[in-house]
Amino acid sequence: MVRKRIVSGKRIIASVCVVLAATLVVTGVGGYFAFLRSPANTPGEACGSPRPAVVAAGASITRGTLGGDWIGSLRSRPDLVGYEFVNAGINGNTSADLLARIDTDVVACRPVAVTILVGTNDVRDGVPLERYRGNLAAITARIQDRTGARIALMSLPPMGEDLNAEINRRLADYNRAIEETAANAGVDYLPVHERMAEIVAQRENRTPYDFSFLLALSAATQHYAFGRRWDDIAASGGRELLIDHIHLSDRGAAVITELAADWLSRTPEA
Repeated sequence: MVRKRIVSGKRIIASVCVVLAATLVVTGVGGYFAFLRSPANTPGEACGSPRPAVVAAGASITRGTLGGDWIGSLRSRPDLVGYEFVNAGINGNTSADLLARIDTDVVACRPVAVTILVGTNDVRDGVPLERYRGNLAAITARIQDRTGARIALMSLPPMGEDLNAEINRRLADYNRAIEETAANAGVDYLPVHERMAEIVAQRENRTPYDFSFLLALSAATQHYAFGRRWDDIAASGGRELLIDHIHLSDRGAAVITELAADWLSRTPEA
């Protein structure tokens, strides 16, 4: 009897170990593809292409390995095949981080156009508004001084889909700073937040901000290990545009794709 119990206990332990190992492998796949894998066409890979470069500078929403890849969608559009789309998004970047690498990752590409989408991490980290405004102005001025590129500053997507939540009230101040910086610098402003807010406002039940790394890892694992669409992952959490309260579903990414494509299709005089 004792021997049988020992054997049974060993089998249970072995089964638990197998489950744990499988879980680690599956989450490892999601974590690698979302957080460690480089996006397509980084500055180091794509700068120097004979085609005119469009550099998209920002953080994880630009990088697009966790959530919808709006730069990849731009790259696949037949009307934009003449451009080399450079992905200069780095996970976790703040406006200060982007400013520190603006010469190597943006200016060095000699771009004809630059989009800037940065600030979500500034809001999360509590970076003072005036410091953020100064960083964004310095980023814009640096590109203007050293290139002849057209520049578009993008407003920040909502954080969670409850637009009345405290974090989105704070976010509104940063978005005003983006619009004012664009006006002061004489560059274009793309209303990402405004378009997304129109979509979210149509929903009766809107989920408040509740981002966590574990939620982001879960979304990545569902997508990369089990093949679930970003839109389905968002919907399973009661959301429309955001998979984890920050990063984009495919529908969320499509909002940015359309705004950027429309901007690129305009002549500078338009």
